[in-house]
Amino acid sequence: MILLLGGNGYVGTAFARELTRRGSAFRILSRSELDYTDVGTLRDCLRDTGARFLINCAGYTGRPNVDACEYHKTDCLLGNAVLPGQIADACEAAKVPWGHVSSGCIYTGCRNDGEGFTEKDAPNFSFRKDNCSFYSGTKALGEEILAGREGVYLWRMRIPFNHEDGPRNYLSKMMRYERLLEATNSISHLADFVNTALACWDQQVPAGIYNVTNPGHITTRQVVERLQVAGLLKREVSFFDDEAEFMNTAAITPRSNCVLDSSKLATVGITLRPVEEALDESIRNWSAV
Repeated sequence: MILLLGGNGYVGTAFARELTRRGSAFRILSRSELDYTDVGTLRDCLRDTGARFLINCAGYTGRPNVDACEYHKTDCLLGNAVLPGQIADACEAAKVPWGHVSSGCIYTGCRNDGEGFTEKDAPNFSFRKDNCSFYSGTKALGEEILAGREGVYLWRMRIPFNHEDGPRNYLSKMMRYERLLEATNSISHLADFVNTALACWDQQVPAGIYNVTNPGHITTRQVVERLQVAGLLKREVSFFDDEAEFMNTAAITPRSNCVLDSSKLATVGITLRPVEEALDESIRNWSAV
């Protein structure tokens, strides 16, 4: 039995769909059904269900984007920083390993050598640097709270996308936003992310932090060009002159644009397809829901 927290959200739904496809025994725990923010309640549930593993997709992202987190800081802090520690306490008490959906949005830019940030690099877009959105700050704080805890995977996602139109899909955003910011990013194909996370558990790879992004990186303009060539984006796209104009006219809080190195996964026998391949397949199979 696998317990799934946040199973009705964007990422949680993808986990539920894949677990169902595999015929895996799992149960979605909703807050209305069980207060999993209470350590004792969650501990007892883990024991009573005989759970072998827990996946946490719960958290606070803000809608329609991270700007909303600036107005709901209590919910954001509780969901992204406090909750992971509560889950860790419950899982340790019940002796159940677990996985936490974290974020690569705790970085900005790339390393000084021009390469992507590795799991060993300290976050540089966080409260400690005083340069981040509240959302990114709480996600970095959540990782600090889990530092040194045993039996937990931290799977870092970056800008999810796939072939299904939706408000959380990066490709959908590229097609709908009136103006775009040119930036270079690592991104995560949603199904690839889910399968990689489950592979960590299935193959019993060492617990710890993993950057789960498709190898390589992509610019905003390269994504736009792919969408235009495929005929999915038929209008001319306007870009902000720079990040300063974006912040002055379209955003409340800074955004994370960064490159991550996901090669640690290969060292434990898990490989993801290159970002270009994942993007091209998603665009080729695009489905407007």
